[in-house]
Amino acid sequence: MSDPDTIRVYDTRAADYSKMTVSDKAGPILNAFMQLLPAGGRVLDLGCGPGTSSAHFAKAGFVVEAWDASREMVALAAQIPDVMARQAVFADLDARGIYDGIWANFSLLHAPRDEMPAHLSAIKQALKPGGKFHIAVKEGDGSKVDPIGRRYTYYTQDSLSALLQAADLTPGPYATGADNGLDGVRAAWISTTATA
Repeated sequence: MSDPDTIRVYDTRAADYSKMTVSDKAGPILNAFMQLLPAGGRVLDLGCGPGTSSAHFAKAGFVVEAWDASREMVALAAQIPDVMARQAVFADLDARGIYDGIWANFSLLHAPRDEMPAHLSAIKQALKPGGKFHIAVKEGDGSKVDPIGRRYTYYTQDSLSALLQAADLTPGPYATGADNGLDGVRAAWISTTATA
């Protein structure tokens, strides 16, 4: 993510977002993802926000890197024990075959659609063979700016699957749902875990 308006929203609202996403226990999708990874494996939380998922990865014994474009989000994630937090954008990912899992939970939806193929290719390259990649996005078509100024790109299951497959990532079963976001708007979402 490199849109300055979106990053500014997250810098300004980091504490609010942290309160909204805090959880004592990992949810079912995160738990299922962790069960697919080798014990003590290396995980990248790509677009980590305040580090809610990173904390669960660390508690489960994984080696955790947490990246976010928002300085204030990284500051929160850096306070979590055993989490290596870094301010970075998606385009900074240039690793080769080092991660057992990459978790991009409602983060890549901030990237422009025309940049998604390059991001997914970089993710495929960064994963070990057979590595796992979780992605969650808001469901729909097109792109827009939400009521508080964040830019979003929307995907259908078919459009997201096509992008994953083009990057040589094999999507697994999809999960769907709807939740209220930081903007107070209820939105439908889709997620899947793909295999490198």
